[in-house]
Parts: sequence; structure tokens; C-alpha cells
Amino acid sequence: EILVCPKCRGELEYREAESELRCSACRVAYRIEDDIPIMLIDEAKPY
Repeated sequence: EILVCPKCRGELEYREAESELRCSACRVAYRIEDDIPIMLIDEAKPY
């Protein structure tokens, strides 16, 4: 993959139903708006 978690550099998993990218290493999710991932650590939500 090209994208990695900006917080820990872990692998991201695309979750189409939730429109988000999830990092299983640090357990946060980054939302996707209009096909653009919002990769801001401050806006990531725990899951």
C-alpha cells in the first residue's frame, strides 16, 4: 500500500461501509470525505 498511518506508520485497512481507513496497530480510524482520506492525527477516532 501507498498510504500508512501517520501516527505509527502502520498498515491501513480500507473499510468501505464505514468510509474510513483503520490502523489496527494503534486502533484509530481516519474518515474519508468525497473520496479523500483525512489523515490528520488530531481528527482520527479510536475504534
